[in-house]
Amino acid sequence: MHRDHAEAVHEHDRGLSYDLPVLARRRMIRLMAGAGLIPLVGCTSDEETSASSTATSSAHGASPSATAECATIPDETAGPFPGDGSNGVNVLKESGVVRSDITKSFGDSAGGTAEGVPLTVTLTVVDAASGCGTPKKGAAVYIWHCDRDGDYSLYSEGVTDENYLRGVQETDDKGQVTFTSIFPGCYTGRWPHIHFEVYGSLADATAATSITNTSQLAFPKDVCDTVYATDGYDQSVTNLAELSLETDGIFSDGYEQQLAAMKGSVADGYTATLTVPV
Repeated sequence: MHRDHAEAVHEHDRGLSYDLPVLARRRMIRLMAGAGLIPLVGCTSDEETSASSTATSSAHGASPSATAECATIPDETAGPFPGDGSNGVNVLKESGVVRSDITKSFGDSAGGTAEGVPLTVTLTVVDAASGCGTPKKGAAVYIWHCDRDGDYSLYSEGVTDENYLRGVQETDDKGQVTFTSIFPGCYTGRWPHIHFEVYGSLADATAATSITNTSQLAFPKDVCDTVYATDGYDQSVTNLAELSLETDGIFSDGYEQQLAAMKGSVADGYTATLTVPV
């Protein structure tokens, strides 16, 4: 990974010094909830929760409603490479950013394509206040992540003219957005992840205003190990060996709501699904 990229990650994307207020707030909420001082949002019964867990669980990951009782998705740092205008470049106002296939660059960029194991990402945005039972139709989700080499388009040396692995979509009647992408690499100091921002509407997203939630999706270790054993992910093997979800600067204080449910294979591609209560 390029030196500038590694330094930026160390400064901004580890979540240790720059995001202590967010992490402290999350820990305080959990402590208060554990002491019975505040209720977590949710209205499902034990039987409904059990049924939901059985119906939605897959080979990896867990149903947020089963593990977190409809708590809002944890707030996380957007990192140093959001491309939303908060740190220099703003891709959200460019024509073409609203799309489902984010593997290719668009517009006046270099026109490159991100290579790697195919990955389909489906996020389901739901209303936490209603017990996670009401989909958030008409919201918008912006996702972005690094490429197979651990570099971020628009920022990292060699891909500053590219804008692949970034895209926005409006949620459908089920509160869902689905993106076609590639499995991201693992770069120094961070567990493999995807960044995302939730907006109240597509108009808000393309105007880069009024973000309602910023969080990250994590990948299960066994899937990472399988993917990184393939050609092109060599450096990810070394980087992943130095990390764990429990020691990652972002996920170390709890990742149950952010761990994607995974299905698929290297040959056929993987699908990652996550419910996002907001």
